Amino acid sequence: MVASSALRIVIIAPETLAPDPGDAVAWWEAERSRRLRIGLLESGYNIVAVLPADAYLPERLAQIQPDMIIVDAESGARDTLKHVVWATREARRPIVLFTDDEDTSHVRDAIAAGVTAYVVAGLAPARVKPVLEVAMARFQHEEQLRRELADAKTQLNERKLIERAKGILMSRQGCNEADAYARLRKTAMDKGLRLAEVAQRVIDVADMLG
Repeated sequence: MVASSALRIVIIAPETLAPDPGDAVAWWEAERSRRLRIGLLESGYNIVAVLPADAYLPERLAQIQPDMIIVDAESGARDTLKHVVWATREARRPIVLFTDDEDTSHVRDAIAAGVTAYVVAGLAPARVKPVLEVAMARFQHEEQLRRELADAKTQLNERKLIERAKGILMSRQGCNEADAYARLRKTAMDKGLRLAEVAQRVIDVADMLG
């Protein structure tokens, strides 16, 4: 796990902290954003950029390569989340949403889309670090499960290829299952290939010859 002091954080938020004094909503959003940034800095986090949720977000994130993304969203958080989730589709990162939107009806969709933590209003600066540490731990756990599932699927697909290749050898060369497997294994060792790669080649040749 990356130490909090080493975490490189990008904040997705309106860039200005000095809105029109006559706009009460904008002033409150700026004040909330200011408190959040203070909490991050006091906890030792490295804020590397504050970016708007626009069409250039994917390229900017790809250049910066942050460890975590914090979405400091106004009441209309859905559109912002869509931008962020889309921008991280190729390189998943923990996403923490801080919002004043008390309508939690879309929390389930946000979590399903990739948001690691969803925090609604009232977060004191001193609580920022525990929230982010839990979010990072959860993200790492989910990524480990995701990798294990992908590995299991790969192993299953490879076993299917090997079984099919053995069947082709048994049918076309009149050998038993053990001999078919031995031939696949020997070819893999001789050519420096994985067993599944040899099996795929056997299948491709059989399909070509018909």
